[in-house]
Amino acid sequence: MPKVGEPGRRQTVLSVASLLLLGVFVARLVDVQLVNAAPLAEAALAQRLVTADVTPARADIVDRNGVVLATSVERYNVWVNQTKIAEWKRTEQGKVLAAGPLDAARILAPILGMNESELAADLVGDKTFQYLAKSITPEELDLVRAERISGIEWEATPVRLYPNGDIAGNVIGFMAENGQSPGAVGMAGVEKMYEDQLTGTAGSRTYERSRYGTIIPTGIHSETPAVDGSTVQLTVDRDIQYYTQQALDRALATTGARAGTVVVMDSRTGEILALVDSGAVDPNDPGATPASQRGSGAVQDVFEPGSTAKTITMAAALEEGIATPTSQFVAPYAYATPYKVFHDSHAHADEKLTLAGVLVTSSNTGTIQIGQQMSDETRYDYLRKFGLGEPTNLGLPNESSGILHPYQDWDPITKYATMFGQGVAVTAVQTAQVYGVVANNGLRISPTIVKGFEDADGTFTPRDNAEPVRVISESTAKALMGMLVEVTEDGTAPKAAIDGYLVAGKTGTAQAPDDNGVLNKVVASFVGIAPADDPRIVISVVMYDPKSSIWGGETAAPVFHDVATFALQTLRVPPTKGEVTRYPTTWE
Repeated sequence: MPKVGEPGRRQTVLSVASLLLLGVFVARLVDVQLVNAAPLAEAALAQRLVTADVTPARADIVDRNGVVLATSVERYNVWVNQTKIAEWKRTEQGKVLAAGPLDAARILAPILGMNESELAADLVGDKTFQYLAKSITPEELDLVRAERISGIEWEATPVRLYPNGDIAGNVIGFMAENGQSPGAVGMAGVEKMYEDQLTGTAGSRTYERSRYGTIIPTGIHSETPAVDGSTVQLTVDRDIQYYTQQALDRALATTGARAGTVVVMDSRTGEILALVDSGAVDPNDPGATPASQRGSGAVQDVFEPGSTAKTITMAAALEEGIATPTSQFVAPYAYATPYKVFHDSHAHADEKLTLAGVLVTSSNTGTIQIGQQMSDETRYDYLRKFGLGEPTNLGLPNESSGILHPYQDWDPITKYATMFGQGVAVTAVQTAQVYGVVANNGLRISPTIVKGFEDADGTFTPRDNAEPVRVISESTAKALMGMLVEVTEDGTAPKAAIDGYLVAGKTGTAQAPDDNGVLNKVVASFVGIAPADDPRIVISVVMYDPKSSIWGGETAAPVFHDVATFALQTLRVPPTKGEVTRYPTTWE
């Protein structure tokens, strides 16, 4: 018998151990390939699968004629792996022509428009990632790639461009970081208001990736396409917008006004053809404009309309049967009420004025005599009907409702002041809307600055706008038109008149508070309609704190004249052929 420790005994032990180990391997193999094959395969596949978001293209913003106002282009950020570029060499026939960061800087600096020494400093080091230049063009990238310098890499990035600079910048708005960061959103104007429409819907891409990070060509690959955003078409006419901005800038220079706003509206449709604020933001460089001026003052800033609101009092009197255009009044310089003595703007003897004459001469004392024949509730109702106290919803963010307190809250002085445009506050767009009612034979058509949206398939969807609302009768509107024509011919705004066209309108002057709340500033305005016999445009001009004159007829009316003349020519509106009913302004 063999003894323990003999070779035969050891051989037997090793054989048994080998068989046991083999059994374990066989059992594991059976488990992997038969029992748990599917779960393990799924786990391995899950480790190889990668899902990446597919960002849709941000759509354009265009004007009413398709002129691009905002668009996205592809740019590139260039970066360097400093450890790789340190080993780079360019050889030819065994001869080293260039090598390392210093030569790379000499080659790339002219392409990137950088200082060679500063670029060299960015190329030297042990970083694996260092930005060199951002937002270079595809043409510049082609030049960089052609140099084939190892360690130089790049990445695509979208950039939002605004080809017209500050033209309509107050309307278009701008994007965070100029749209260069993933997830950048609109921060103002149309870019903010219609973020969802412009951005579209993100997609996704799923693929198998090897252990080295490369795509496995024969592996699983699936994709959910992104849906690009919809182009937003504005009602703005780029050329009218540009001319209006130029005209306003000239007026600020000649009048010394602190700021100004002009609204040009198609009276038939309510479409805004130009919405201009002085000092408008350039969306390409919003940081250069103070934050308070990056929106649109035409929809955000409010002011007392002054005498331009007298038209509402006259409309109410005509509509309620209180007076006719030829009703007779005696307008003194001072008119006493139980609570305050009100005055006209200039001292004068008692004047025998018709209702038309009260409006044409802009008499406060005459307007009070007319307004006090109606209840506070009635006058409040007409102010609301004309759109005061509520936003127009024209399609821009942060629009103000203006200020119109319930008539029950009017104090004894406000009761009278609201008759001639004080004690209430409006935006420039609201004043245009008021005169749009007159231009549209008594219908209030809501202003809009967006025509609609065109999706990636070319389908155009008009923006939903409110239905027109009847405010006053057609006969009342026509009577007001005849009265307002006299304002530009024999009243307070002859500088608004345009050769060949009948122009209707009204001037306004109101006090405004300074930063300390003291009423020592002025808002001068003019709102006009042209042509008065067949209205096509309504233009509201507001000048803040002009120095040359406080009167709207002197500071705002000339701006109307210039802008209206250009707009009528651009829209090819023929000269006046008809007439309006005229009314006497005085009586004996």
